[in-house]
Amino acid sequence: RFTVARDLLTDSGSIFVQIGDENVHRVRAVMDEVFGDENYISEIYFQKTGDQPSELLPNINDVAIWYAKSKENVKFRRLYIDKRDGTTADRDYRARDEQGRAYQATSLTSPRPPGDFPVKFENLELRPSSGYWKTGQEGFVNLIKAGRVLRSGKTLRYKRFLEDFVVQRQTNFWTDTGGTSDKVYVVQTSTRITERCILMATDPGDLVLDPTCGSGTTATVAEQWGRRWITIDTSRVALALARARIMGARYPFYLLADSRDGQQKEAQVTRTAPSGKPVQGNIRHGFVYERVPHITLKSIANNAEIDVIWDEYQAKLEPLRKALNTVLGTNWQEWEIPRELTLDDAEGRRLKTSETHLRKSGESADKILKDWWQARIARQKAIDASIAAKAEFEYLYDKPYPDNKKVRVAGPFTVESLSPHRMLGEDETGKILDPFQPQKGSGPATQSFAEIILENLKTAGVQQATKEDKISFVSLIPWPGRLICAEGVYHEGDKKKRAAIFIGPEFGTLQRADLVQAALEAADAAFDVVIVCAFNFEAHTTEFSQLGKMPVLKARMNADLHMATDFKTTQKANLFVIFGEPDIEILPRGKDEIAVKIRGVDVYDPTRGEIRSDDADNLACWFVDTDYNGESFFVRQAYFPGTTNDPYKSLKTTMKAEIDAKAWESINKTISRPFAKPASGRIAIKMINHLGDEALKVYKV
Repeated sequence: RFTVARDLLTDSGSIFVQIGDENVHRVRAVMDEVFGDENYISEIYFQKTGDQPSELLPNINDVAIWYAKSKENVKFRRLYIDKRDGTTADRDYRARDEQGRAYQATSLTSPRPPGDFPVKFENLELRPSSGYWKTGQEGFVNLIKAGRVLRSGKTLRYKRFLEDFVVQRQTNFWTDTGGTSDKVYVVQTSTRITERCILMATDPGDLVLDPTCGSGTTATVAEQWGRRWITIDTSRVALALARARIMGARYPFYLLADSRDGQQKEAQVTRTAPSGKPVQGNIRHGFVYERVPHITLKSIANNAEIDVIWDEYQAKLEPLRKALNTVLGTNWQEWEIPRELTLDDAEGRRLKTSETHLRKSGESADKILKDWWQARIARQKAIDASIAAKAEFEYLYDKPYPDNKKVRVAGPFTVESLSPHRMLGEDETGKILDPFQPQKGSGPATQSFAEIILENLKTAGVQQATKEDKISFVSLIPWPGRLICAEGVYHEGDKKKRAAIFIGPEFGTLQRADLVQAALEAADAAFDVVIVCAFNFEAHTTEFSQLGKMPVLKARMNADLHMATDFKTTQKANLFVIFGEPDIEILPRGKDEIAVKIRGVDVYDPTRGEIRSDDADNLACWFVDTDYNGESFFVRQAYFPGTTNDPYKSLKTTMKAEIDAKAWESINKTISRPFAKPASGRIAIKMINHLGDEALKVYKV
């Protein structure tokens, strides 16, 4: 598995493997062998919902092992934690400056040069107590002017504000994951774990592969954050849960960098003029992200603008300082000037000057002091603004700006068929078991796949697009054929008709060649019709509806039949549904373009023995693959033609939002947008009716 994953990865790609803590060493050994130990990146430890019962120390964490295809080329987007959300601010930033801002005093020395020169600070000359200053002489002058230097005994320390960098790097120890709520699958992973892995290692538009789908957490997270995704599972239960989860979710709409709204937001954030570049709405250009300034000692020391601001405000501050010293008869330097003036009264109590009203030379000391501090704080704010403007910043890749006026749902996607290979098991003696063959024992658990299908088929019958069109079997008995496994008898008016029953594979896709052989076998036995039951039909089978005079009805089996041992058979369940073929018209649009018009669905009516055409209003949606490659169906255009008095009323109610009528009209159509003639020479049309049944047909162009 790891070898396949390695071959699938691009040079910048990553692989994350989530395992229990007890298996780390074993999995690491295998991954080292496959990827090379030089491409190991990290073991990420994250907290689970709770501890497992243990007689010794409980284990509350699992591990995600992170490897790269090429460590030197790996894509990495650093994530951050807000320091204001935890205990970091309370623990490390306890002091406050004159503006009430939290800061901490950190070292100004380093074991490496630039220097050990003396620094004059508050009439003292100080050298580093050990090592060297972290900046040169000119840089130190800027630090002092910016109010970033403190005296601590016989050394100097750097004043680092919480606002300088309000976040801290995300490490490999995640204590805030805590499992997942509202589980729909037994091994469902917390979205926060998956989210961080995807955000660290991918960009919008990148492709994420999860070969163990489960409840679809990876696909859901990838869809939310604008990543393309492929997810795989051997269980149709898992796929059904994942599809319901993805299609039923509402996602935020993030501002694209390659959009007009995105350009406007980027200009607002950076305080620059909006870009005039043409936009295409390409998600690969990313989102518009929040960002935080990253103010460092180096950026302050190299900021030449601090000198200019300092000199500008000194022209105001120095006359006020001298006037204050003249009034009070003091010789205060700037760092000695208090916030309030006090005097002792006759009894030794401290009195504010506002109470004593000291006046000299017609000037109030209080007013001078107030003016000085206003100018002093204004200077600090101007310097701080310059520092913030010139500082580097870090993108917060987990915080793109949303457009709160829009709600997003998952785009069209397909659930492709499972592997055509049959899965063989072993019994308690190691003997190979074929799941298609009945096993010894009794009860539903030991029934063969064919027996289970026939039992449900006899009870539920075969449903068509409308409730009236249903084949109800009078009898359904085994038939000893090579492909035909049962004979079903049903009424067509007053006549009894015999249907040959052919059951496709339990896992995989039914091929056209099998249909031909089944129809030949049914014709030799003089059956009236062949009913083919399968979970998935290969695309080219849609073109095969009759062999000579032998009608072939393709009944798609409901995925619930995979849970048949726990599923109660009922006549009300649509377990076997016949869905017709697309009835379309290819419309020329200029020299090299075409469009597709869908006229409806051609359905064979077994009760009348004729083909009936239903109009497109009975379709819930239809999709176009404008360049079908013969293997996978890609949704390139999507339409929702089913109409009511208000076609988007239910959508509006479900999404709790206003729906743009013009936008809805653009997809509420039976004629596609023009597209270039395909290089492959083929297009494919997929239709889904209101019961959720699908039909796919390939057309040559």
